[in-house]
Formats: sequence, C-alpha cells, structure tokens
Amino acid sequence: MVRARILGYIPPNSQPSKHRMTAPVTLSARNLSRRYGSRDIVQNVSFELRHGEVLGLLGHNGAGKSTTLQMLTGTLSPHAGEIDICGIDLLRHPEQAKACIGYLPETPPLYREMRVDDYLLFAAKLHRVSKNRLPDALAETKQRCGLEECGKKIIATLSKGYQQRVGIAQAIIHRPQVIVLDEPTVGLDPAQIREIRTLIRELGDAHSVILSTHLLSEVENICDRVEIMQKGRLIYGDSSARMQLYGHQPGFIVTLLSPPPLSDIEDIAGVESVEALSATRFRILHAVDSSTGAILLALAAERGWQAQQLTPLKGSIEDIYTQITGSDAA
Repeated sequence: MVRARILGYIPPNSQPSKHRMTAPVTLSARNLSRRYGSRDIVQNVSFELRHGEVLGLLGHNGAGKSTTLQMLTGTLSPHAGEIDICGIDLLRHPEQAKACIGYLPETPPLYREMRVDDYLLFAAKLHRVSKNRLPDALAETKQRCGLEECGKKIIATLSKGYQQRVGIAQAIIHRPQVIVLDEPTVGLDPAQIREIRTLIRELGDAHSVILSTHLLSEVENICDRVEIMQKGRLIYGDSSARMQLYGHQPGFIVTLLSPPPLSDIEDIAGVESVEALSATRFRILHAVDSSTGAILLALAAERGWQAQQLTPLKGSIEDIYTQITGSDAA
C-alpha cells in the first residue's frame, strides 16, 4: 500500500497507482538511523523507489535530507537499518550495489580545470564503463544533458547551470538504474532551474530518481511522489498529486452556459455543496474519490447545459506544507 501518513495517521482511499503496483522496486530503505555523537540526525527512515519514478525528499535545511542521501549512496554508513539497490544489499555488497547508482552531491564533484570531455571520460572509467563503449557513452550522455557544444570547454569557464549539467552527466554516464540528486537546482537562476527540472523529469522516465529539495515548486513541477522529513524523521509520504489535496475539500469550478436549477446539480452523485459564483459559473465540492466531474460533464452533454470549462480546486502548496509540518517556514 502506498503510504500517506502524517505523524502516524494513514488517511483512507490512499491506493497505489497502477504504475506503482507493477514497476520494479529499485531502491528500498528500511529503518535507517544515523547519529552524530549523542544527537540523532536520521531516525527510522523507510521508503521505496520504483522504476520510472521521481521521488522528492522535501524538508527544511537541517531536516536530515543530505545525510539520508549519503547513506543511500554508500558514502555514509547508517548506524542502523538496511538498504537494497536493485535487489543488492548495499552494506554487504557495496561495489555491486554502487554500480547501480549515479550520485550528484549538493556540491558537484567537478575538477574545474579539466575539459568537459576529459572529465566525463574520467568519470566513466571510474564507473568501469568498458573501453569500447566509452565513445558512445560520452556522446549519449552529452546529448541527454545538452552538453554537445561544451566538450572542449574548461569546466571552470561554464555557467553554474552548465556546471550542474556536467555534474548530472557524471552521475548518469554509466547508465545507472537509480539516480540520486542532492539539491540539484540550488543557486541557479530561474531559466537554469527550468532547464535542469526538464532534464530531471526526462531522466525519471528511463531511470529512478530521488532528489532532495527544500523548494516546494520542485515537488509540484517534477516529482511523482514526495516524502517530507522533519528533525530527522519522515512525517508524511504520498503522491505529489494527493499531497496537493491534503486537508483540502475536493471540488471544481465549472462554467455552464445554459445551467439547470441548482437542485439538479446538487442531486449529482457525490456533490456535497454547490455555490453559484455567477449566472454561469459554479463552485462544486464533492466527496473524496468520487467521479462527480465526469458525471456532471456527461449530464451536461446529455441535457444541453453547455459545459465550457471545468477547473479542479487545489490548495496552495505552501499552505499544505505548513499544515503538514506545523511550521510557518517554507
């Protein structure tokens, strides 16, 4: 079952999507914990990542996101817990498991005095890409990351956005099944952020991607699912779409150019309230997981109500995040 939890509460009607039920699990973390001295930085963190999925690890700075990603990639050992990468136990068989991972830390591991091509070939060799596949791996990775014109350039001369692309390129050049990105858009300008987000979304179609972020727009724009961390614990997990409905009465605004009496709309299955915003626009609230919108559109076509527009109601992602975390900070 897909977890949709808030401080231990699992709401009803939280069913897994067809994709999530059928796609193979590529990463599984169970009860991960990590301490620094006597301080618990990460406590009992558990979740799964499936093929073709982009999972956002959301939380304030200091919530434990980077520490969690470092454990998932084998750069930091957990004090307790288990990690499987593509069915391989990371702690028992680190070399085999790490071969399935591509990792971009918060600070990209770039040798800025190197040319892009030289650096990516170096990264490919570190990932044990075979010699006869190096030219194809380099060309393919540069194409995917939009670096075709940058091969001969010194990394230090590139903009921060293109340096971030190089960082992502080194993480995917060996075709890993799992890609881990720590704050991949921090410090970029709006245009660069859009480009990197598009790239991440494309990577999510062919791989599994987990990224940490404290940017709410990141979740809204590119993540299929979200896990929220607070003080080292996971306090919420669900699909991005359902998160946007958290604590929110489902409904929509519909335009009917030839509307019926309000009582006819109120009689539609699932309708809980109807409010006339104008002579032709109505706000309709309905039961969770009902098919009220589809039923209304079918009736409108049948009875000549001339439905012109139906817009689902959504809560503000900032307001939802504040509800979940109990914090005024975004």
